[in-house]
Formats: sequence, C-alpha cells, structure tokens
Amino acid sequence: MRWIVLAWFVTSATYVFNRGTQRFRFWRQLSDHSTFLAPINIWCYLLSSIRPGPYIEPSWFPELEPLRANWQTIRDEALAVDAAQKIAAAANYTDIGFNSFFKTGWRRFYLKWYDAPHPSAESLCPVTTQLLQSIPSVKAAMFAQLPPGASLVRHRDPYAGSVRYHLGLVTPADPRCHIDVDGQQYYWRDGEPVIFDETYIHYAKNDTDVSRIVLFCDIERPMRFRWAAAVNRFVSNTLMRAAASPNETGDRIGLLNRLFKYVYAIRRAGKKIKAWHRPTYYVVKWALFGSIIVGVFYLI
Repeated sequence: MRWIVLAWFVTSATYVFNRGTQRFRFWRQLSDHSTFLAPINIWCYLLSSIRPGPYIEPSWFPELEPLRANWQTIRDEALAVDAAQKIAAAANYTDIGFNSFFKTGWRRFYLKWYDAPHPSAESLCPVTTQLLQSIPSVKAAMFAQLPPGASLVRHRDPYAGSVRYHLGLVTPADPRCHIDVDGQQYYWRDGEPVIFDETYIHYAKNDTDVSRIVLFCDIERPMRFRWAAAVNRFVSNTLMRAAASPNETGDRIGLLNRLFKYVYAIRRAGKKIKAWHRPTYYVVKWALFGSIIVGVFYLI
C-alpha cells in the first residue's frame, strides 16, 4: 500500500512540476506547498470541466455578471475602506496564506473567506457583501491593493479547487501594472474582470504611481461530476476555512492562523540560521523534510 501511495505522490508532483510553461527550479518546487498538495490537486485538474490554461474566459461563469454590472458601487465601498486605512497587512501573524506578500507591499481587506462575510465587512461594505453572498460559487473575496512600487513574487497558490477572479476597481490601466500568469501578461482596467488559474506560476508588480485595487475572489472550480464537486466543496470547506484571517477584532480566525504565530517562531529561527550560515540552514531544512516524508511513508 505504501508503495502505491508513494508512486501516486511522485506522479502527482511530477505532473504539477511540468504543468504550464514556467517552472520553479527542482529544489524550490520540492519544498513548495503545491508539491505536498499535488495528490489532491491532480484530481481537481483531471475532473475539471474547464479547459486547461492560465486564463479562463469569463463566459464560463455567467453568475459573476452582477459583480461586473455593479463594479462602480463596489469601487465606492472599496475606496471608503481604503480611506479608513482598513486595507492593510495582517497584524500579529494571523494570515498564513498571504503573510509573505506583505513584505513587498501587498495589502488586503477580507470580505468573506469560505464562510459568511466578516462582521467588519458587512458593516463597511453592505452592498458588496450582499452581492457576494448571492453567488454561491464565490467562496472567498477581498479587496486587494497593490500600491506604487509593490510586487508579488513568483508563486503558485496551494489548492486547485478554485480559480481566481479579479475585477478592476481602481487601476492605472497601464501595462506597467500587470499580472503574469504562466508567462502571459494582463494589465487591469477599471470595470473589467479577468479570471485565471492561480495554481500556475504567477507574479504581479506595479511600476506606476497609481495604487491598484481589485475585487479578488476565489471561485469554485467547475467539475465534470456532481460527486467530484461535492468532494471539492468538502476539502475546500475543511482546508481553506481553517486559513480564515480577520480584518479586526470580532472577525473569525481559522485554526491554521491560530497556530501560525507558533509556526512562524520556528521560521524566524530558521532565518537566523540562514543569515549565520546558509549551508547549515539547508542541511537542517532538508533533514527535517526528509524526516517528515520518511515518517509519513512508514505510518501508511
């Protein structure tokens, strides 16, 4: 049994590594979360009804049209949140999913996260939260800001059970402020939606003097079969809901983020070792990874 599991893991990880035109280096990919979730994600790819590719035609999701139709109202609420300085980096290591992005300037205000809207969002953005709740395929949403000079490093998102929707609210409408998904660039425009598969390698940057704000949503990936859709919902509601991050006191915080501050303490220790002696850091890192993999293998 364990050899079957190992073979499935290697096959899945190899598929993820070779998916698309852009690649991480082997050692970078080996420790990436997309490798560890590959045995789950490959089912999402194989059973999805969407044609593979970095960008997806909005016509696949007609239920999202009310968002585009009301983009100016959504923009007004986003601007009010921004004026109140609520679009911000997380405090106290409470955002495991996006923590690394804050260092390069990215900011967010959560509207909902695989659950009911945050109380803070319902109070400040009543129209937007009602619109989002009226569309069952929208699993998570936020206002995401990329200020002048900010960027997002090359990365893959961890779970393939959703696709990513961006609706331009405040944009430079300039190619110097763009996202690159699997080597294909797109620059945001006010009132225009773009949908892409966030599990391809992608990055973004803003080299203009205008702060870009978009409505950022996770949309449930359409599946070929009802049972596959049900499994996807179960996994996403269990795994992704645990990563819920608050805007402020009173908003729900998931289990992963309750534990994150303790995990990050280990990461800070690793950074100190890396700054002191890089070879020692990598020996310790791969020894830990190896021990975990061997331990899981013999527990099966």
